[in-house]
Amino acid sequence: MATVNLTNETFEPTVTAPGTVLVDLWAAWCGPCRMFGPIFEQSSEKHPDLTFAKVDTEAEQELAGRLGIMSIPTLMVFRDGILLYAQPGALPEASLEELIGKVTELDMDDVRRQVEARA
Repeated sequence: MATVNLTNETFEPTVTAPGTVLVDLWAAWCGPCRMFGPIFEQSSEKHPDLTFAKVDTEAEQELAGRLGIMSIPTLMVFRDGILLYAQPGALPEASLEELIGKVTELDMDDVRRQVEARA
């Protein structure tokens, strides 16, 4: 599955949908973003069961501001509407694959209990 582009209007419905959503926040002028982009795209081909999405922070400045993005690239990972990971920095392919594996293996019932306990 190729990546999908998210906007201020499509971000929330996409990340709150059932399943795993990886979001790459990037900009065309950003060197590390350009290095990470092909890795992210290649991973999307390996994992057609996951949603891989991109947010162009230049085009979507309001969304980037709302998300508190201070550095790019930033990778966010949601599963079943719960934010599980949000870190700036370009990940090497092996690290991205390891992260995907860890997110996939999570017991989401346990995660939901932890989230409710913090509320």
